Amino acid sequence: MDNLFTGTDDGELESFETLVKIIARLRGPDGCPWDRKQTHQSIRDSLLEETYEVLSALDNDDAVSLREELGDLLLQIVLHSQIAHDSSEFDISQVIRLINEKLIRRHPHVFGNTRTESVTEVLANWEEIKQSERKERTSMLDGVPAAMPALSYSQAIQKRVARVGFDWEDDSGVVEKVAEEAREIITSASREEEEKEFGDLLFTLANLARRQGIDLESALRGANLRFYHRFSTMEKLCFERGLKIKDLCFEEQNKLWEEAKRLEV
Repeated sequence: MDNLFTGTDDGELESFETLVKIIARLRGPDGCPWDRKQTHQSIRDSLLEETYEVLSALDNDDAVSLREELGDLLLQIVLHSQIAHDSSEFDISQVIRLINEKLIRRHPHVFGNTRTESVTEVLANWEEIKQSERKERTSMLDGVPAAMPALSYSQAIQKRVARVGFDWEDDSGVVEKVAEEAREIITSASREEEEKEFGDLLFTLANLARRQGIDLESALRGANLRFYHRFSTMEKLCFERGLKIKDLCFEEQNKLWEEAKRLEV
């Protein structure tokens, strides 16, 4: 296959430096008009989209897709770094240096003399080191991006505070809290109060999922996908039988749903 990047052999195509050079060339004076035009803001949505593509590959346990999607995500990181370089802000080498320094600094039990006996101690030390790194006195929750999806944000901030011991002793207390929040929805006196109680219920469910080691966004994506496939099967069965879902009563629709569930096994 002809090489489209002059001077690059097959071995160099496996090099990170080659990727950096390609992106620099695309952003150069004789490069691609589209790439030269991009800014941090113009490709912001692409970064989010590629992240979700990686998550989808992980959810599907698809190693082939994961390999490709990680490459697309890496492209976004290098492209953002090149845009910053072109604006004399920073370059990819500084990005790599900072993360290398951070990893070494935050793992004194590996690269230093600190001794730890458990994952709990590691996380506590990690949070203490992060706190010392903050230039100003801020909350340990400030570093969690507020733009995250709400369920992911809930799990992220609850994971943070759990590192310093602010957590339930066991899952039974959380389960009881779930039941309590559900009852409060029923007894809400206004729409505003009902919305508040729904939020509290979701927040508590996110906490329970975190304690069980379940990523709630991933779990909900799976539930959404199952619903999509089951309802699509219901539509197919109705088409084959000359029926319309809207003309069926709820009991008939529910029987069709159960049939669709059996067919997916």
